[in-house]
Amino acid sequence: MPDDLFSSSDEPAVTTSGPLAARLRPTKLEEVVGQGHVLEPGSVLRTSIEQGRPFSMLLHGPPGSGKTTIARLVAHYADAAFEELSAVQAGKAEVTKVIERARERQRMDRKTILFLDEIHRFNKAQQDALLPAVEDGTLTLIGATTENPYFEVNSALISRMRVIELNALTDDDVEALLKRAVEQGECPKVSDEVLAFIAGRSDGDARSALSVLEIACASGDEITMDVAEGALQQRAVHYDKGGDQHYDLISAWIKATRGSDPDASLYYLAVMLEGGEDARFIARRMVILASEDVGNADPQALLIATATADAVEHAGLPECTYALAQCAIYLSLAPKSNSAGTALAKARAHVQDHGAQAPPVILRPGKRGVGYEYPHNLPAKVSQQDLLPSGVEGHRFYEPDPKTEKDLAERLERIRKARGRE
Repeated sequence: MPDDLFSSSDEPAVTTSGPLAARLRPTKLEEVVGQGHVLEPGSVLRTSIEQGRPFSMLLHGPPGSGKTTIARLVAHYADAAFEELSAVQAGKAEVTKVIERARERQRMDRKTILFLDEIHRFNKAQQDALLPAVEDGTLTLIGATTENPYFEVNSALISRMRVIELNALTDDDVEALLKRAVEQGECPKVSDEVLAFIAGRSDGDARSALSVLEIACASGDEITMDVAEGALQQRAVHYDKGGDQHYDLISAWIKATRGSDPDASLYYLAVMLEGGEDARFIARRMVILASEDVGNADPQALLIATATADAVEHAGLPECTYALAQCAIYLSLAPKSNSAGTALAKARAHVQDHGAQAPPVILRPGKRGVGYEYPHNLPAKVSQQDLLPSGVEGHRFYEPDPKTEKDLAERLERIRKARGRE
């Protein structure tokens, strides 16, 4: 955002340049399409907007449902400065600058609205930085998220805000917006059939539908069904975090990393980050892979993965991407072993098939443990006592990988000999 105290406040709700969706952004409540359940006359949100008395809120809804539009209208009706940040790109430093500008405006009796898009991508430290300014009224915070805010936003912050649920727009809502664009001369005449087709393929996302219409209108004077279909195919690839692509990409990353291909691992990591995937979700998968696929072939991998998860929480985006890249490369090049998971699966299968047997008396606490040999008191530090329950003696669940866990295999063989369990 610019350093000038008032330049951001004078941004109009609708512009004469930029994407079609920006040019058509409503400047009045009456122009908003959809969301009647929260904007109907007499509702808390509508009344506060009309009276210019903004309050901090979390707008929770799918893409293209009007979150940015509502935030801008709140600022417009309140004659407040409008600051906009994306949690994907901004960090604590950017938030601090916004708060400083808001304090300056407050001294001049001017309100500040901070619209924080994708607020769920801020880590705890970044969200905590907002608390004092929201608490003392330095600024009014409007957060936007496609995720459940009760899971993704700090309880301390969410308790100071009102959660407002927005719905995906209906096909009729989207079609009405497309017709408005045509009527305002933003596009050559388009048949109702084509507009209905674009609206039906938008999944309730007004921004997406208007983008398709804009591409179609740029291709010629006559917007046929074929032109509309082509415009749909030209849209930038949309990364659907809640759909199949979310799982396809993380699966591809796991398989590429497991397959020891650092270039493929970095590629799929880049696709997820560019698509706005939650860095914490990626870090969790890294921790899992470090144990499931690397395991004791390189125990350091788990330490690096958990350190990466900490870096995501403490540094946040975009800085934590360096840690994610470092971890992806390390995990790709690390030797692989799934023996730990395989061993546990064998042990669990045995318990499921035969039930849980009572531990030997010598292993139980209290007087019943009399007779237990304390390994540290033995010359070789190894006890020859049976430590598995009766009926389970002799079972072997863990078999180290002879190639990537050679040191562990040799150590285990020495221990088994010392225990008389060859």
